[in-house]
Order: sequence, then C-alpha cells, then structure tokens
Amino acid sequence: MPNVATWMREKDEKWFRPFFAKRPDVRVWNARSNEVPLEKMDGLLLTGGSDIAPEFLRQEIPDPSVLDKDVDLARDRWEFETIKGVLPRSLPILAICKGLQVLNVALGGTLKLDIPGHKLPEQKDHDVQPLRSDRNATHRFEKVNSSHHQAIDRVADGFEIEAWCAADDIIEQIRLRDHPFALAVQYHPERGGIYDGLFADFFDRINKMNRMGSEK
Repeated sequence: MPNVATWMREKDEKWFRPFFAKRPDVRVWNARSNEVPLEKMDGLLLTGGSDIAPEFLRQEIPDPSVLDKDVDLARDRWEFETIKGVLPRSLPILAICKGLQVLNVALGGTLKLDIPGHKLPEQKDHDVQPLRSDRNATHRFEKVNSSHHQAIDRVADGFEIEAWCAADDIIEQIRLRDHPFALAVQYHPERGGIYDGLFADFFDRINKMNRMGSEK
C-alpha cells in the first residue's frame, strides 16, 4: 500500500478526509500523533498551520509582533528535516498554505512576514480571489480560496512561479523545477470543490512511486 507522510492539525482533518476517502489505497501517516517511518513513505503532504517559528526563518524579523504566538517547534523541526530527506529520493510533494512557505524557506527562500488583504473572512472557504496563471502550469484556476497573512518574498532557487494574485501579484503557486512532482500552493484546495484534479495528480504520483519501489 502506498504511504504518504504529513503533519496535520486536528482541525484540518475534516477538510482532507473526503479526498483521502476517494483513495483508500493510500495510507496517510500523521506525524502529529504517530511515528512516521520515512524510509517507507512514497510522498509528502505539507499542510496549513501557524507561522514558521522564527529560528527556522532565513531573514531578519524587524517586528516580531506580526508573527503568530502559537508556533509549533516540533512540527517545524519535523517538516524541515523531512523535506531534506524526501527531496533526494524525488518523492511527490504537495505543499499547501504554510506548506508552501515551509518548502520555500527550506530551500533558501524568504517570506513577506505580514501582508494586507489576504485574510478576509470570505477568502477562507470561497473561491473568490482571481489568479493569473502561467500558461505552462498543469493546474490552473481562475479563482481560489486563499486566506493567509504571510507570503513568499524571495523565491528559492529551483522554483518556477505558476500563479499570482491578479490584484497584487502575491505568489500563489510554485513548482520545483527538475523534480518529478513538487507543487506548492498558497490557497486551500482541501476546502473547495474544484480541486479534485490536483489531488488526483498527487495521489497518482504516489502510486507510481510505490510501484517503482516494488519493482526494484
């Protein structure tokens, strides 16, 4: 059975459950509550959460008051270490909201630590934010449900930008060049009904990775 590693908050599980239910052939390991045997994993899912703890950021923090107070050091430590472990193995990666920020910082990028206009109530669960997408992007959405107060500033080396907010050019989707599948999005596909294809692509890649491992 293919295995995917993640660290997921309890309150987010309800959003992902319908997508996992469609793929009973894939086992999801949540590092928040269980030990995850990374050597047996076929993919990595990085989900939303609180701000990255300051000690993991690669930049100065002029105003620490803009950062969340409820950072999760254990989670950040696990995610940064796990990224280091899965990248050389070319495992499929899907990174969502905070996950996009973690992946970018892990590879050398920086963040805008507080941005206006991207955490309005209607943006959380409704596809209202218009995007501009690169024509080469596999997954393109006219509007998304993007709710966040931080965003990418300097993009880490190796990433291609695939989508921007049409209003202010905040980066909303990136892809790691020269990696079989490493897609990171600032919006929340787990909370919408238009993103089935994105999750299907991710889980299909995990199944493929598992079959390749079984054939060795």
